[in-house]
Amino acid sequence: MYRRPLQSAVRNILSVSASKATFGKTADQDGCLRALAVAATTPSSQAQCRTLHSTRQLSTVKETPQATEEEVGAFTKLIEAMGFTGPLKYNKWKIKIAALRMYTCCVERINYDEFFEKCSLPDTLNSWFLVAQLHVWMCLVRMRQQGREGKYMCRYIVHSMWEDVEQRSKIMGIDAVQRKEAMRAMTENFYAAIFGYDEGILSDDTVLAAALWRNFFSRQCEDPRQLELMVEYVRKQMQFIDALDGEDLLLTGEVKWRPLVEENAQSILKVTTPTYNDTGL
Repeated sequence: MYRRPLQSAVRNILSVSASKATFGKTADQDGCLRALAVAATTPSSQAQCRTLHSTRQLSTVKETPQATEEEVGAFTKLIEAMGFTGPLKYNKWKIKIAALRMYTCCVERINYDEFFEKCSLPDTLNSWFLVAQLHVWMCLVRMRQQGREGKYMCRYIVHSMWEDVEQRSKIMGIDAVQRKEAMRAMTENFYAAIFGYDEGILSDDTVLAAALWRNFFSRQCEDPRQLELMVEYVRKQMQFIDALDGEDLLLTGEVKWRPLVEENAQSILKVTTPTYNDTGL
């Protein structure tokens, strides 16, 4: 029932301001490190695992040079300091619609049943939210690279998510008091997860696995293969979405996702080279 598409989100996205919440961070990584230790001792007769990525140096998500910050005038800085949005390169209505479409891609183009099965998650609203927020976070990481327009779009992606979650909880018949408490808990978990995922994507696989263990698996992952699967999924998905054109994302919001399980996932990390026939074509 909680997966029913919601038409009211289309109307609400263009009229209600973005919600804000504080975020926190949990630093406990012991359970994750124990899982990785078990993975390291797995016999070689089992399926081949991906090589652990480890580094002590933080790096940017994109290897390509980042665009410089857009020059804005004193008036724009003033009104944005007051909480308003200054003039943007693209029409704000188009960016809002693209934000709603991008969030829809996070909801409608994901095989949630596969995540529930491969990661041993119960088929509940909370599990659905954990999968959805992971993909929303990946979209936020990508769009924050698009300057002021991208940050403006991020606000409405998050706003669309909270509107959707609230509507789904109403459809399930959750009363107002419980819904309010659940929304507050989800909000705190969401911003804590964003903080942990951001640190993980800029660090090595150990830090990313710790963030996934705390937030995605809710500290209840006992199978290191499931943790390894999700680390690999996030890495390959971020590289794929980073390759998409930022201007197209701002105007269309169209995002495609790699499948959770692939026969040769490492192959997508290599740049495809063009092939030519004997005549040079």
